[in-house]
Amino acid sequence: MPSDPSRRAAIARGAALYAEHCASCHGARLEGQPNWKRRLADGSYPAPPHDETGHTWHHPDSLLFAIVKRGGADAAPSSSPSRMPAFGEKLSDGDIWMVVEFIKSRWPEEIRREQEQINRKGSH
Repeated sequence: MPSDPSRRAAIARGAALYAEHCASCHGARLEGQPNWKRRLADGSYPAPPHDETGHTWHHPDSLLFAIVKRGGADAAPSSSPSRMPAFGEKLSDGDIWMVVEFIKSRWPEEIRREQEQINRKGSH
């Protein structure tokens, strides 16, 4: 947990928001749904984990924010439909950033460093 008190408060708020809006699909421990790599009948995938075992950390923060705000269909290729709903009407931009910060705070240090490199490159 970071030592900056304002960051700790933001992560705590992000944890509460995650529990309320995200955990029902992505898991209380960020573990995702079972068989998340296996397509469903409609061509979409189950909700992936947001812990280090998933692919969330492979994306820059800007994409993670956009997916939460506008939904997965906004970022997913047409060949892979997404069931991820948009939360831009339910959560403020600040709330979304706090959820992203909470998720990142649960990753091991090595994964956070790798994801920060992705942020610097701005690649997907």
